[in-house]
Amino acid sequence: MDAESTTGQHSVSDHQLAVEIERLRVDFTDTQDLYREVCVLLFFRYGVTPTANKLYQLVHKGSMSAPAEALRTFWEDLRKKSRVRIEHPDLPDSLRAAAGEMVAALWTQASGAAEQSLWSLREQATESIKLAQEAQQKAEAENLGMQHVVEQLREEIRAGRERSLQLERDLASERASNEALANQLVTAGQQIKVTESALTEARQDFAAELEKQRQALERAEERLRGSEKRALLEIDRERQAAARLQQEVNQLRQSNHEAVEQHIKETAGFQTKVADLNQKLGIAEGLLQAQKEAVVVAAGQLETLRSLIGEKETRIALQERELSLRDLRIDALETELARKPIQRPETEPRVRRKKSASA
Repeated sequence: MDAESTTGQHSVSDHQLAVEIERLRVDFTDTQDLYREVCVLLFFRYGVTPTANKLYQLVHKGSMSAPAEALRTFWEDLRKKSRVRIEHPDLPDSLRAAAGEMVAALWTQASGAAEQSLWSLREQATESIKLAQEAQQKAEAENLGMQHVVEQLREEIRAGRERSLQLERDLASERASNEALANQLVTAGQQIKVTESALTEARQDFAAELEKQRQALERAEERLRGSEKRALLEIDRERQAAARLQQEVNQLRQSNHEAVEQHIKETAGFQTKVADLNQKLGIAEGLLQAQKEAVVVAAGQLETLRSLIGEKETRIALQERELSLRDLRIDALETELARKPIQRPETEPRVRRKKSASA
């Protein structure tokens, strides 16, 4: 089996071959050694007949003569190793050469059969590798999908954790607010209790003070009723006194008027008498002394009448002044009663006022 038929039956994975060559670059730094190992890799592992161009395309190291020199050395070593030399002293040279050729042919056939089996195994391995690669690609695709799903799940988990943390913070804030509200409620309850206690005490004090004020008001109303009664009685007395004084003033005015009229009449009589006396004065000088005495007496009587009239007028003025003072006192008492808004029985005071008015 030649190399061309072998290369026609097998396909080489460029990616896998590149990986193998990169591994050889690490192990063999010398250029000739690297090209020789690549020849061995192509010929024995992949069944590809190496050429100088192919070697240079794969390795890209040195000049174009380097892969050619390495390829020549590879073929010489391969021929040397494939030739079988039979060292036997009894065999002639021609027979020794023929036996060597035959053994070499047998070795070549055996190598070809082994290589055929190797290529069959390589095909199976390649198919398995291809299936594995397809499965790997499918798994990688599924892995990418799963990674995308996992990433989405991670985002959702992260968002859920953030929401959970936010909810925990909100819950902590709500708990703190609830605790603050509870403390405020406790404080408010205590304040309400204190306020209720103070309010109860204030109500008791207010009730006691109200009772005191009520009792004081009752006493004041009682005193006011007594004062009102006394004031009404005093008003009645003052009104009666004023009525009496008014009656006396009227009587005095009447008597004064009568006295004045009498005085006028008497004065007119005196004047008439004086005229008569004056007329008689010229007639009887002898009677002058008597008439003078009569005039003196008349003048004394006149002066007495004038003094009496003055006294009566002074008494009338004093009585009028006293009446005015009583009127002012009555007005002051009525004003004082009007300033005290105390509810009093409507019947008795009005009756009394009517009685006093009628009086």
